[in-house]
Amino acid sequence: MLKKPNMPVKATHSFDELISSFRTGTKSYLLLYKSGSETSECSLKSLQQAALKAENVNLMAADVNQVKDIHARYQVISVPTLLIFDGTEFTNLVKGCNDPAFYLSLFEESLFHSKTQEGEKKQKRVVVYTTPSCSWCTTLKNYLKSNQIRYTEIDVSRNQQAAEDMVRKSGQQGVPQTDIEGEIIVGFDRNRINNILGIQQQSNN
Repeated sequence: MLKKPNMPVKATHSFDELISSFRTGTKSYLLLYKSGSETSECSLKSLQQAALKAENVNLMAADVNQVKDIHARYQVISVPTLLIFDGTEFTNLVKGCNDPAFYLSLFEESLFHSKTQEGEKKQKRVVVYTTPSCSWCTTLKNYLKSNQIRYTEIDVSRNQQAAEDMVRKSGQQGVPQTDIEGEIIVGFDRNRINNILGIQQQSNN
C-alpha cells in the first residue's frame, strides 16, 4: 500500500489547493500518483529523497484515486507524472519513476536560476541526454562542469518517455545529445557548445 506523502512532499487535495500553493517567481512541482501502484511508490520515494537534499523546494503530491480535478485540467492520462510550474504557469512534465539524482538536478537547476542576481547574464537552459555506458556522455558532462555550466541530465535508458522525446527532437537515437533551449546538438560538438553558451575557448599557445 502506498503511504501518504510526508514532508517535504505536501499532500494536495484539490485544484484550488494546488493553485493556492504556488509561489510567485519560483518553480513548483506536483506529483500525480496512484495509491497501490508500484511505479507511483517508486516515484514518490525518489522525490522525497531528492527533496531532502534540496533547498526550499515547493513540492506537492496528489493521489488521483482521491483527487479528481487536477489531472484532467493538464491532460495527464498516465501516472506517476511530475508537473512543473513556473509561478502559476504549467511549463513541463516528467513521466514515470526516475532516480533521486534526476529529480535533484531539476530542483537544483531551478534554485540556480532563481538566485541569478539582477543584471547578471542568465545561463541558457541545458539538458543533456545520456546513458550509463556512454563514454562521450561523461566527456561532455565533465566539459560542462569545467566551464561551470549547470545542466539537467536525463538517462534515456531509464526514461522511455524522455528517449522518445529526444528522438522526436533530433531524429536520432545516439547519445550524448544536448538540448540548449531548443537547439539540439548530437554528440560532443565542442565548437557548437562554445558558440551557443558563450564559452571562451582557451588558447594552448
